[in-house]
Amino acid sequence: MCKIYTVQLFVAMVVLLRPSFVNSFQPLFVLNGKSMTHRHITQTAILRKTAEVCRDIAASEGREFSLTIDDTLSVSQVQKACSSDISTSILSTVYFHTSIATMYFSNAIVDVVYLLSEEHHFDDETFKGGRDVITTGVSAVKASVKDENYIAGRWTLGQVCHTLQDFYSHSNWVELGNNAPYNSLIKPDQTLTNLAGVDVQTCRNCNGNNCKNNILPDVLQQGLLTSGYFNIFSSKKPTGKCSHGGSLDRTSKRDPVGGINKDKVGSSHGFLHKDAANLAVDATVELLEDIRIAVGDVPFLRLMGLSQSSVLCFVIDTTGSMSDGIAEAKRVSFEIIDSKRGTPQEPSAYILVPFNDPGVGPLTLTTNADIFKERINRLTASGGGDIPELCLSGLQLALTAAPSSSEIFVFTDAPAKDAHLKSTVTALIESSKSEVTFMLTGVLSSRRRRRSSQGVITRALGQSDAQLYRDLAQASGGQSIEVTKADLSMATSVIEDSLASAVVTIFQAVVNPGRNNNFTFTVDDLTQNLTAYVTGDSSLSFKLTSSTGVSQASNETSGPLASITTAGNLRRLRIRTDNETGIWQFSVTSDSPYSVKITGQSSVDFIYNIVEEHGGAHGDFSLKESRPLSGGNATLMVTMTGSNTVTVTDVSLLDDSGPTQVNGSIQACYNFKLCN
Repeated sequence: MCKIYTVQLFVAMVVLLRPSFVNSFQPLFVLNGKSMTHRHITQTAILRKTAEVCRDIAASEGREFSLTIDDTLSVSQVQKACSSDISTSILSTVYFHTSIATMYFSNAIVDVVYLLSEEHHFDDETFKGGRDVITTGVSAVKASVKDENYIAGRWTLGQVCHTLQDFYSHSNWVELGNNAPYNSLIKPDQTLTNLAGVDVQTCRNCNGNNCKNNILPDVLQQGLLTSGYFNIFSSKKPTGKCSHGGSLDRTSKRDPVGGINKDKVGSSHGFLHKDAANLAVDATVELLEDIRIAVGDVPFLRLMGLSQSSVLCFVIDTTGSMSDGIAEAKRVSFEIIDSKRGTPQEPSAYILVPFNDPGVGPLTLTTNADIFKERINRLTASGGGDIPELCLSGLQLALTAAPSSSEIFVFTDAPAKDAHLKSTVTALIESSKSEVTFMLTGVLSSRRRRRSSQGVITRALGQSDAQLYRDLAQASGGQSIEVTKADLSMATSVIEDSLASAVVTIFQAVVNPGRNNNFTFTVDDLTQNLTAYVTGDSSLSFKLTSSTGVSQASNETSGPLASITTAGNLRRLRIRTDNETGIWQFSVTSDSPYSVKITGQSSVDFIYNIVEEHGGAHGDFSLKESRPLSGGNATLMVTMTGSNTVTVTDVSLLDDSGPTQVNGSIQACYNFKLCN
């Protein structure tokens, strides 16, 4: 999917944190590879537990499971081991990577949103409050899974994991000699025992920078549980209590001076950092097991994002003139469901949003294909005629419900009555990285008025109306396909194409105003099953040239390089590469606007997120949920998927409607193998 940014971007994993701003396991990155982050801890636990569930499912089905489960697992290893039948498909890890990223980004945001909340970090001996944060959050995760709202479940789960993991760094659980997690933290019905009372002194001054023995011997001998006090504004704390420690913790400058946190190797108790981090991994695995037992194996794997396919998402105009469109949506969805049920390409979820005027919805979001078939089968075309409809409201509802990187298909033949929502919908497209493709029927060659059977003058879908949909498709990396109602069934092949496994966008360009162009794209030995989509008017012509110089013109429906089908403004090319790797060329001749999109199937892909540095006690990077400011710098976190050996060497942002190219500088992020 092509994304467009009109700001100047500094694309890097730059100096990732200011060393003095440390008051937690670092959320995402470390300056060196010696310490473990929340990101590392969370991903390690997710991969372990996911692999364990897949192993148990394989055993119950009498299948082999040969993967060794330990803390060195990669996303690709777990995805491959959990895929029971990968013989006929190319393996993609994008959805698994994206789901894990959602959880570690929500984990990291705790250090921004709940920076001064002692309960969210187990500071100030708030053990009961911290346990409440965890158990309340776990209940919410289980409820979200029951409702099949996996997006909300992942976001909440990441935040819960942060609090649980901080316990092992901020308390003296490790110093007490414990080598197993404190499972009472995830069980609301169990009593928290041996808590140091508010009047019990727990620490003495550190010996300079050496805090190895600053916890009082009596506390250790009695097995009393304590945690460090922390405040960036005041040095006040109960007499004799331990502090968190670190340059921003003002309580650590007051007797007893020093701290007990194990956030990184260089922390006050950094000599126990690895022990605390390893216990945090084990505790997170226990929490995931608790959720798995409550929700079941298959829903748990869906929560983790273990899927080979995207959602099937339709937004459908249900006014009277759309009977053909509704019938075609039913036909193609039923065909997809019936042909892919039980295969790795079966959609991971189904979303349906009907709209007309004055209504939008109801939203159907389900993993049950039969429920989706029943809901879409209920749709009928009635009323409305050609008057503008609430298309963008329907699309907005779908974007808020769909997982990240979804492909959404909109069927309509009417202008958008709610065109004022264009900016809102564009922002949702950018934040969700979703592609939107419009199936437009009855687009007029020029703007004119049409009289309804009741004698009321109404407006059909003219060029200016269609341009709104084209703009949204371009912003998302999708397409605006304009066909007659009779040819709609020929155009919906793009829906089936999108549901193939491991689909990647190799090249995309939108040219407006039209002009002749020679585009180049690279074919490598990791890419298979290339398909090109060209939209434009009937005057457009093109020529495809392979890396060895073989050519095929657009008037050859079946040639040496491709088979070409036409439906409305769409030309679809099934390209035969015959292992001809190298630079290919796509030449277009047209004075009118057009678009070119080339996709293929490859296990190697990438995901990206815009991140921003934040200061304060938990300094690091966190997910940026709004657009970067125009004219400033920004940072992208780019993660390669599908290979443990592929690395990022160059990153450029291309404006698909013009010649603008912005290059960035790259710095690898440390810790684990999460940047590859």
